[in-house]
Amino acid sequence: MPASRQPAIFIPHGGGPCFWIEFPPPFGPHAWDKLRDYLAGLVASLPERPKAFLVVTAHWETAQPTVSVNAKPGMLYDYYGFPEHTYKLSYPAPGAPDVAAEVKRLIEAAGLPVATDGERGFDHGVFVPFLIVDPKAQIPVVMLSLRKDLDPAFHIRLGKALSPLRDQGVAIVGSGMSFHDLRHFQDGDGKASATFDAWLDETAKAPPAEREARLAAWDKAPAARAAHPREEHLLPLMVVAGAAGDSEGKHAFSDVIGGKAISGFRFG
Repeated sequence: MPASRQPAIFIPHGGGPCFWIEFPPPFGPHAWDKLRDYLAGLVASLPERPKAFLVVTAHWETAQPTVSVNAKPGMLYDYYGFPEHTYKLSYPAPGAPDVAAEVKRLIEAAGLPVATDGERGFDHGVFVPFLIVDPKAQIPVVMLSLRKDLDPAFHIRLGKALSPLRDQGVAIVGSGMSFHDLRHFQDGDGKASATFDAWLDETAKAPPAEREARLAAWDKAPAARAAHPREEHLLPLMVVAGAAGDSEGKHAFSDVIGGKAISGFRFG
């Protein structure tokens, strides 16, 4: 029996090890509860248990798109200044070299450059949300980097190349944030995030060609650079949108965290 088509999903991964610490105001002790609940229900929302997750992480940038081929990824604690216990978090999910090989093949078949990495561990764009998504760490995870030029049109093309994975039982997840201006995350002013979030909502729900055109020119959107002074946390959405194909987009998660609108989107 063929696998059910898996969705392509853009998730906000929170701030640092946010689910295991208590942030001061304007966040407070329950700021991340709604996001935790959303992530905890993600596997149950899928059409069937996925063969693997392909995770495009905002915290890995390379000269060319790079796929992790590590069968047993370790941990990469790429955050700083948090309590000691957050550096003892462990996410022992297996890699999936067979899926990684298919990722590489699909990217090459699309005429795009690709590299592999056999050493990298799970960065916090992966292990923080996936400790909630799959706490038993049983579903294999393959990581894919961003290309460091952060070109949106290229990342949409990259997603298009990966789209066939969805019919092979692989759920494609872009792990980033819909708003990511750390300098202003605690200033209480939510106007920019709300403005850009409304644009993202319209974009995700647009027909595929319009959706891709809008995302390719995302920096022309209202409040774009106020929401993303640097766009690495938005680029996983471009890959997801490219992989979406003709799947309809929906606003899958929405909350106001620390006074800022934070959203997740799903295609299929």
